Amino acid sequence: MSGNRRLVIAGTGSGAGKTTVTIGLMAALKQKGYTVQGFKCGPDYIDPTYHTAVTGRPSRNLDSFMLAHEAVKEIFVRGSQGADISVIEGVMGMYDGKEATSDKGSTAEISILTESPVLLVVNCQSMARSAAAIVKGFQLLNPAARIVGVIANKVGSEGHHKIVKAAIEQECGIPVVGYLKREGDVEIPERHLGLVPSVERGELNPLFDRLAEIIAQTVDLEQIWELAKAEPLHAEPVLFAKKAVPDRVTIAVAKDPAFHFYYPENLELLEAYGAKLHFFSPLAGECVPQEADGLYIGGGFPEEFAAELSQQTEVLASFRRAIGAGLPTLAECGGFMYLTEAIVTTEGKSYPMVGLIPGTVTMQKKLAALGYREVRGTKENFLLGTEEQAKGHEFHYSTLASSQEEELPYAYETKGLRGTKPEGFAQDNLVAGYTHLHFGSNPAVVERWITRCLEVAGRA
Repeated sequence: MSGNRRLVIAGTGSGAGKTTVTIGLMAALKQKGYTVQGFKCGPDYIDPTYHTAVTGRPSRNLDSFMLAHEAVKEIFVRGSQGADISVIEGVMGMYDGKEATSDKGSTAEISILTESPVLLVVNCQSMARSAAAIVKGFQLLNPAARIVGVIANKVGSEGHHKIVKAAIEQECGIPVVGYLKREGDVEIPERHLGLVPSVERGELNPLFDRLAEIIAQTVDLEQIWELAKAEPLHAEPVLFAKKAVPDRVTIAVAKDPAFHFYYPENLELLEAYGAKLHFFSPLAGECVPQEADGLYIGGGFPEEFAAELSQQTEVLASFRRAIGAGLPTLAECGGFMYLTEAIVTTEGKSYPMVGLIPGTVTMQKKLAALGYREVRGTKENFLLGTEEQAKGHEFHYSTLASSQEEELPYAYETKGLRGTKPEGFAQDNLVAGYTHLHFGSNPAVVERWITRCLEVAGRA
């Protein structure tokens, strides 16, 4: 059962100011002594790093496309335990999701599933009464998504805010709980994969303190606290229904600024099924641990650290030895790139990598792939067979060019909005590809991985 206070921060569209409001609200509530739990709608890895840094609790993704509805509710209830308030940051516009004709995968759907009140962030630049029309439209599209208040963002002055507030409150019957001015002096840097991961930026407290100060100056925190009241939410366990088993294998997990995109539930499911996780940093010169029975290399920004990674020759050799000797390995996106022969930056500089996957990854200046994926395995894939399916997400600016004439043995057949295509690389006990899998979409992947680890270690 979740706590009794929760709130979705939704926006009228991308760039409306959801992240600034979310982080500032979290920081302001934390300063008041509350225990705050963060969540993010959709598959994003980067915003949750900020949530985690400001709240001190791991932020979790709530994704109604990749996961069954009961699993979404379970993740929310599990993550909210011990928190005074849960703050859920939306994705894109409130009703934007997998398709244009339904709320599937949208912030609105998450608000309905978790029975959470919604605070709508509206970009009010260059408008007055029209802001009420926008809010009214959001209220009417799906009344089950309960909008309880508005934050007016990018207003020109306090007077502008008063005009917008009067219009919305009269026409929509909900309060405008505060505003943010257009000329804000806080900017969260961005680059090709969105917000710069907090792990790369060092000390974040000044940023959080400033955002908390801005929110506290012009937003009514007490009113938000009252609006966040909700009935307790119950969820039947589906992902973690079984009793956790004792450690049976050790899975090494690459985790540092170059590799840090992991859904918390992926790691927790590995632990629940009997894996002891050993975190190590290739970027810091740490080799694959000798005691590892399996290896997990997540996504991240290896291209940003290509020079440093290529200089770690002992580390690169340890990956070649371990995977070459049959260590059951899953490499996703950045991890997949790391296992190729080289990464070529947008400046044209080539840096040698592990070299187990025959091909070179080249960074592009435009997005190469983006979107949800329905994934089917191949006969070479020890984690996901030809009759097995899972769900995931793809988001990258690089492309792979094979260095051999014959077709590479691919890991997945992925289905997205643009059709079905082969993806990744699978050979022996290595499964690698651009797709980030959510193990919650098919926990049998975890069971097969641990079983293969036991077989290779001779302990099956």
